[in-house]
Amino acid sequence: MTRVVSTADGRELAVDEWGVPTGFPVFLLHGTPGSRLGPIPRPMVLYQRGIRLISFDRPGYGRSDRRRGRVVADIADDVRLLADVLGLERFAVLGRSGGGPHALACAALLPGRATRAAALVGLAPAEAEGLDWFEGMAASNTREYMAVRGQGPLVADRLRSIADRIRADPARHVANLFAELTQSDRRVVLESGMRRLLLETFQEAFRTSADGWIDDLLAFCAPWGFELGDIVVPTMLWHGANDTFSPAGHSRWLADRIPSSTVVVQPGSAHFAAFNVLPDVLSWLARPAAPHPERN
Repeated sequence: MTRVVSTADGRELAVDEWGVPTGFPVFLLHGTPGSRLGPIPRPMVLYQRGIRLISFDRPGYGRSDRRRGRVVADIADDVRLLADVLGLERFAVLGRSGGGPHALACAALLPGRATRAAALVGLAPAEAEGLDWFEGMAASNTREYMAVRGQGPLVADRLRSIADRIRADPARHVANLFAELTQSDRRVVLESGMRRLLLETFQEAFRTSADGWIDDLLAFCAPWGFELGDIVVPTMLWHGANDTFSPAGHSRWLADRIPSSTVVVQPGSAHFAAFNVLPDVLSWLARPAAPHPERN
């Protein structure tokens, strides 16, 4: 059952929980666009690993109110609040795709509470020095990010129009998405359960508006608001080598700047293969973490 939590600035956040109520807590930060509905690992995966999975709609998505002008770092405020409300002193964070930068923000800004972090098929900052940010990226994503960088909020009307079409017919959106996928990603999406989960999460993402999607893209293309070098907890960066939505070079670049990180680039895999590695990543996140050094 969805729970609604009120923030100090008057917003509401929609939260769902999955798995073992007394298990090890992991915050799942959804993709872009996405929602608290996932896709979520199968119940047996969570129960076998003793995981209490907590997912919530980022501001502007699903049933969560918009936070205008938010930057990536702002997610730490919401995760800290939800952890307090749920009585969680320590927890891990897991972000997939657009959730990756947000998971890294929590790792950097909540070091006393976040025990481990994982960013799967995530992005590097737009101003990443020494990285060809668009190398290997699909033409549609390249156009989207170039438009946001060049026009900023002016792209909002177009994104709202796209979101309206997705809301009206999410199956068509998944079909259009399928045309751009690599063969390995097509195998993942062709699973009937995965198609259903994608339909549900896209429909919920745009339940009321495209605000969350717009604000995510603006946040990714602006300074993130934290330093990658401040991450001291164990951090896993996973990428499929053939990813064309967020190329693997992004995780390699991040790994060079996060001293506590481990990077895995899997040959023959692409963007949606991140769903297949979730069981192993959850097992890694649930491991006890060694005490981290205190920052001065």
